[in-house]
Amino acid sequence: MTSRAMRRPTESERTGQGIAVRWRNWLSRSSSPEAAEQAVPAPHRPGGLRTLILAAGVGAGHNQAGSAIEDALARIPDVAQVLRIDILETTNEAFQKLYDDGYFALVAEAPWVVGWGYDSQDSPFKLAPLVQWWDQLNTTAVVRRIRAYDPDLVICTHFLPARLVALMLARRQLRASLSVVTTDYDFQGLWLTSPFNHFFVAREEAHEHMVSLGVPRDRVMASGIPVRPGLADPVDAAAVRKRFHLDPRLPVVLISAGASGGGYTLNIVRQVCRSEQAFQAVVVCGRNETLRRQVEDAVRDSAEKFRVLGYTTEMADLMRVASLFVGKPGGLSSSECMAAGLPMVIINPIPGQEVRNADFLVEEGAAVRCNYATTVGYKIDSLLADPDRLRAMADNARRIGRPQAGRTVAKGSLEVLTQPLWISREAQKAMLQASEEGIPAADLPEERRLRTLTDPATGASLAVVTRAQLQPLGVTAWSTSVRVTRKSLRALLWQPDNLDVVVTCRWLLGEERSRLFGLG
Repeated sequence: MTSRAMRRPTESERTGQGIAVRWRNWLSRSSSPEAAEQAVPAPHRPGGLRTLILAAGVGAGHNQAGSAIEDALARIPDVAQVLRIDILETTNEAFQKLYDDGYFALVAEAPWVVGWGYDSQDSPFKLAPLVQWWDQLNTTAVVRRIRAYDPDLVICTHFLPARLVALMLARRQLRASLSVVTTDYDFQGLWLTSPFNHFFVAREEAHEHMVSLGVPRDRVMASGIPVRPGLADPVDAAAVRKRFHLDPRLPVVLISAGASGGGYTLNIVRQVCRSEQAFQAVVVCGRNETLRRQVEDAVRDSAEKFRVLGYTTEMADLMRVASLFVGKPGGLSSSECMAAGLPMVIINPIPGQEVRNADFLVEEGAAVRCNYATTVGYKIDSLLADPDRLRAMADNARRIGRPQAGRTVAKGSLEVLTQPLWISREAQKAMLQASEEGIPAADLPEERRLRTLTDPATGASLAVVTRAQLQPLGVTAWSTSVRVTRKSLRALLWQPDNLDVVVTCRWLLGEERSRLFGLG
């Protein structure tokens, strides 16, 4: 958990044109155009915007993405304070072990279960109510902290806090903007929740997939995965090589065991020792001291070729002087390699998200994948023997890299002021059906097709409902707008089939008695 206090905005930044003032004015008033005309400017909270970043420490990637966003927010004058919380640190020990230790135990002993779990939840809005209840029961402490902190903006880099904050928004326990930031190259259904303001995905295909399922286009942005700053910046390669005692004439192979130190690394090192190509390798063993000693023993006869490290904070420099990265295709490590223009040799991808990441990287020509644990050395040797191919892979990596993703998320979360998007229960079911059948939502049966309620003034999406839900409000296939009133909703309240649309419209109305919506 970190908290960063930043410089106070200047007087000019705190004028009516500043982000902070516009943001608070938006939060303080009803979202209807009629109320906006009568809105009284909200008092400026001393010090500017209060931002909360929520992650869950299942592996290092979610917190690393949060840290990258935190760094980007530090450069925005109107953001005065950022608090970053790993929500697992606020829960009980049993819940932590289930989420973190339990997950990695399955990865090690039964990876097929992890793949099955990923695939079974690949469609959105499929999570069992019992699981949602269990999550809520074990996260009451962080909910209290969120309410006490009273943020203006919440950015979530894990699906668990995203669901919690969405529930708080739905219950009006929180008045803030919610951004959801995915940390793998493919969209996965657990991440989609309601309501939310902004949804950031890693690449354009994931963006188009979400839009095809019925999520309004204006709510989704292909930002890339936030990575530490500086990976695409020039580096003093000679100084870095000197610091790590690396020969400036030889290519560097960077072998990563991950932050926790994966045991597969020893097998790779033994194979690389037999390489016929001229090279030198830096082996990063993470926090696994036992692994570090084993690797040092394994390379004793080739010590001049290897530099063996434990956990290091200098990965950014090492990535920028390396010619090849050998490791797992986690969302963050892969994105960092792409930002640095560093080709990858992919090993041991976890079924589910890492296999999907590997597919994308290989498809784009920035990586090769080792399907046999016995041929990792052969793959590395082949690439080192073909400098032209290695250069082409590096070019491809730079092409798909997004070193400014953290800044994109930070600015995107702040620039567009609109109320959260509500997705009705029936619309959620329609999205689930479309995903499971592998068809766009536009091809669902007529009554299940989706329509978007929009702000007539700006065109911004406000809610997604099914066509059938709008019929009791007098909407036809040719309608371009609909006025919703509290009186019309009262007439529908006692009709069970209409309860979902009543809840949706009452949430959109807030304190207003009547409101006009566009139809998309």
